[in-house]
Amino acid sequence: MEHEVFVPVPVDRLREALADPARVARAVPGLQQDAGAEPIAGRLKVRVGSHSVTYRGSVRVSGQDDGSYAVEGEAVEARGTGAVKLALTIRVREADESSDSGSGSGSTVTFDGTASADGRVTELPSDAVASAVGRLLSRFAENLGVAAEEPQEPEAMKAPEPQAPEPQAPEPQAPEPEAPAAVPEPPSVFETEDLTEPVVPPAEAAHARRTMIGRSAEEVDHAPPRGRYAPVPAPHTGGANSALRWAAPAAAVVLASAIVVGRALRRRR
Repeated sequence: MEHEVFVPVPVDRLREALADPARVARAVPGLQQDAGAEPIAGRLKVRVGSHSVTYRGSVRVSGQDDGSYAVEGEAVEARGTGAVKLALTIRVREADESSDSGSGSGSTVTFDGTASADGRVTELPSDAVASAVGRLLSRFAENLGVAAEEPQEPEAMKAPEPQAPEPQAPEPQAPEPEAPAAVPEPPSVFETEDLTEPVVPPAEAAHARRTMIGRSAEEVDHAPPRGRYAPVPAPHTGGANSALRWAAPAAAVVLASAIVVGRALRRRR
């Protein structure tokens, strides 16, 4: 398999792009990269005539001593048992002035190598397979030229290397707050009140004490209280009770006499 493509990009730019796996992966047409996999790994749908075959695999690109690049890849059908293996050599040189492609302001990318396959692709016409492979390589070379023209990330935008932290001077410590002055406690009632002063007894207590002087202990114990502590006598109700007590028998006598008189009068009639 041999194929040649003209790319309007200087040779040095193309060589830098081929040495970068990330830009090579972006140049493969229709490649769906797998997350967390190698830079050039994933799913690729290849259209052959009216048929399409999806492969899952990976490709490795390594520079050689003669300035060429070796490409090794292998893939399997996503829906089937077929597999493909390829071994290519990519060479980049300045375009000839006498070539029909241009006036030598670009580069010529040459692909040559071998490929082996089985599965569905072997059932398709060989001329359709060769046309699909040539179209895939041409689009890869064109995309590689576009990737080579992309500005690279400047050194200033790269993440800076971690540096050892510089020793910092100890921060001045704030003075500790002074303890608040002790607030004197209010004097206690036991301190302000003088218990040694004589307590003046009330007039009633003095009168009761004077009346108990010269009396025996038994008389004092059984003596009724006086003053405002003396018991209040109950109201006298003897007159009303005695009147009611005599009115009831008198009424009974009058009633009995009336009955006797009534009976005597009936007998006389």
